[in-house]
Amino acid sequence: MALWCLLLIPFLGALVLGLFGARRLAPEFNVAFSFSTFVTSLVLTAQVIREGSFLVGREQFFVDPFNVFLVALTAFVGWTTSMFSRPYMRIEEHHGRVNRARLRLYHSMYQLFSFTMLLALLTNNLGILWVAMEAATLTTVLLVSLYRTAASIEAAWKYFILCGVGIAQALFGTILLYFAAEKVLGAEGSTALLWTHLNAIKGQLEPTVLTLAFVFLLVGYGTKVGLAPLHNWLPDAHAEGPTPISAVLSGLLLNVALYAVVRCKVLVEGATQSGLASHLMMGFGLLSVLLAAFFLLRQKDIKRLFGYSSIEHMGIITFAFGMGGPVANFAALLHMTVHSLTKSAIFFTVGHACQKAGTQVMDDIRGLLLVSPTVGWGLLLGTLAILGMPPFGVFTSEFLVITTAMRDQPWATPILLLALAVAFGAIFHRVQSMVFGATDLKPLPHPPALLPVFVHLGLVLMLGIYIPPTLANWYRLAAAMIG
Repeated sequence: MALWCLLLIPFLGALVLGLFGARRLAPEFNVAFSFSTFVTSLVLTAQVIREGSFLVGREQFFVDPFNVFLVALTAFVGWTTSMFSRPYMRIEEHHGRVNRARLRLYHSMYQLFSFTMLLALLTNNLGILWVAMEAATLTTVLLVSLYRTAASIEAAWKYFILCGVGIAQALFGTILLYFAAEKVLGAEGSTALLWTHLNAIKGQLEPTVLTLAFVFLLVGYGTKVGLAPLHNWLPDAHAEGPTPISAVLSGLLLNVALYAVVRCKVLVEGATQSGLASHLMMGFGLLSVLLAAFFLLRQKDIKRLFGYSSIEHMGIITFAFGMGGPVANFAALLHMTVHSLTKSAIFFTVGHACQKAGTQVMDDIRGLLLVSPTVGWGLLLGTLAILGMPPFGVFTSEFLVITTAMRDQPWATPILLLALAVAFGAIFHRVQSMVFGATDLKPLPHPPALLPVFVHLGLVLMLGIYIPPTLANWYRLAAAMIG
């Protein structure tokens, strides 16, 4: 029951806000629908903890420790982002950047975006997973182009074309998976796209076909993850879309796309009994970390800067999943969690900082600690957290990744350390000059919603010091399932 409610609430939210999303109370309704989704995700999580993995809807939907933790994370960040977007979008309306019609589009597409991400996470059918990822692309294209400026429309088209080509590759990979499974399942070919059935027979699948399928799936879904060299859409989408959408793109959609890659990796490794899938993921991950770190040095736009930071961190997570094993998988899952919380908190503060300054150019933003201490401290603490400073959780997960690499993949350790050092210098140099110094910035017309910032950073700090036993056991079970 909880699963159906979890999918129904954001879908109904999209319909209701599509009709009434221009009303004065629409932001509050957006928060209410998002909060209801989060509460329902907690009910579903409790059910998994109590009963274990289960199938529903004629096996079309599947819940296990791996996807249920991502469901809870997605619902939580979706709720806190809706709280942040309430005053943020009102300030945008006050500045004339959006009108009532665009606010209706924004609120309805926000809920539909949440629905597509939850559908992708909960489905057991790899065909439905592909449809959900394509639907997520279409909804976010409309959100990225919300301001209807030349730059935002160009960014939306770039996002649509690149991710459209990528998702087409993923479709071809999914078709190859189906052909391989149908030969084994025979009369049961109707179940050939159900992940649980594929997982049960993965040792009997044709290795050559599965290897080819994974190449297409990695390229396809890897485009959505933002892995280099398939990343070109991501900085533009972050820079030109509304800041709440930048937060959910970085904090949630990239995780969902990587989830799809990992599910496919489990099947391919079981079929091929080789390390090809792992090596491909490690290669794409390292390239993403290294390329993003050096691109950070050239950025002048604050949202593009943290867009490239997302590419770097998704590269770290992809590399960790590529290494595999209980420790590396545990570290990857932890890094997924702390990156989502930290990066969304950073975008919350960046959004308000840009609204105060009237620009996203970092050289023109100064003295945030003076004009708004909460925004300044939020940005500074969030930056320290995302750069891996102890005792924040990002330090813990990166430490686990690097120490595991030293043991299992020593050749990759210098590359990781170099990239992290370059990224640290590039980001900290830029942010500290924004936070400190004199300024004549004016207050915002509506008070910013900064409670989500410090809630997120508080959770990241806690995860760096103490991981609750239930959550740690969650991670261990999911890491074991991934293999």
